Amino acid sequence: MLVLSGRQQPAGIHDRLREAHAVTAKLLSDLIGETCRRFPSAGRSEKTARIERLIGSEAWTEAALALIDLEMPQWQVRRIAYDEGEWHCALSRQRELPEWLDQSIEARHADLPLAILTAFVEAKAASAPASRTSVPAVPHNADAICEPAGCDNFA
Repeated sequence: MLVLSGRQQPAGIHDRLREAHAVTAKLLSDLIGETCRRFPSAGRSEKTARIERLIGSEAWTEAALALIDLEMPQWQVRRIAYDEGEWHCALSRQRELPEWLDQSIEARHADLPLAILTAFVEAKAASAPASRTSVPAVPHNADAICEPAGCDNFA
């Protein structure tokens, strides 16, 4: 299975998810504040109200899945498995493809909601548009030895 890791996710929240032992309301609200665009702008829609109710009742797994549904509707849970003391969560854009053809994001953690949230953060980072221009940049530290010279013969 191919794991996408081309772009870096916000280091702070990713490290906090990896080091956490359990989800807390503060951790989840920090994650929403740092990575979610639709949640704050959705106002009091039904989906955001549901996520807030789930956070209030400490239903962390359901809140994580609802957050994926709100923020990344094109991504779906492909697989959740428990193996040797860790939860493995795989998110995919195309679940119908065979697993060996699918480009999914996989994360693991000892806590199920944290495994889902880690996969969510990594999928958000992988789906973020690249901030590259269409024209390559010229390095600003060109040596004095390399000076541009015109070599066209207009005669």
